[in-house]
Amino acid sequence: MNAAQDRPRQAAHRGAQHGGYPVSPTTPNTHFYEPRLGHGLPHDPFNAIVGPRPIGWISSCAPDGTANLAPYSFFNAFNYTPPIIGFASIEAKDTLRNVRASGEFVWNLATRPLAEAMNASSASVPPEVDEFALAGLDRLPSRLVRPPRVARSPVHFECRVSQIVQLQSAQGVAVDTWLVLGEVVAVHIDRALLPGGVYDTAAAQPILRGGGAADYFSIGKEQLFRMKRPR
Repeated sequence: MNAAQDRPRQAAHRGAQHGGYPVSPTTPNTHFYEPRLGHGLPHDPFNAIVGPRPIGWISSCAPDGTANLAPYSFFNAFNYTPPIIGFASIEAKDTLRNVRASGEFVWNLATRPLAEAMNASSASVPPEVDEFALAGLDRLPSRLVRPPRVARSPVHFECRVSQIVQLQSAQGVAVDTWLVLGEVVAVHIDRALLPGGVYDTAAAQPILRGGGAADYFSIGKEQLFRMKRPR
């Protein structure tokens, strides 16, 4: 074997070691990158890959009583009993300041009929601006917490804050992002979404956040399939 023939083998050997650990060599059909060095694409694919994601449409109250409403694309459920949900605030925004002060918030289900209003509530406005009014949304009082609910949303979770955690990198460097976790202490569901007492996810027409600056997805019955866990 001459030197030219051996070069691909040497390159494969170098590609199989990374930080002392064996890794699969990159193939021509795979785009590989290390986020700390940049993704090398027109748009960061991270949000689009981890998606579509449910939307954390969060209402809260400032200490002076001003209502705040804002959507968060990093949101999910984290526990059954007690039920715990969470959203991440990138930078210290009004919602984070409000929930820190009050210890309460409400999650409102964002649906296809409410998509435009949800988007309107994402505007960057001063703290004294009421996003309910800005988005043309009526409100309903909550039962156990102070923040109001979006009247047209078919599902609401009233929550009390359980933890607020500032994120950090693997090196222990603090990140300007806070994960807010809250225990769901009260649930409101439109009875139309409970045929036979079973919640109908598709009938609620939830919308989910995709990647890019404007990508969203909706869910319908055509996306439903069932698969039971093995015993």
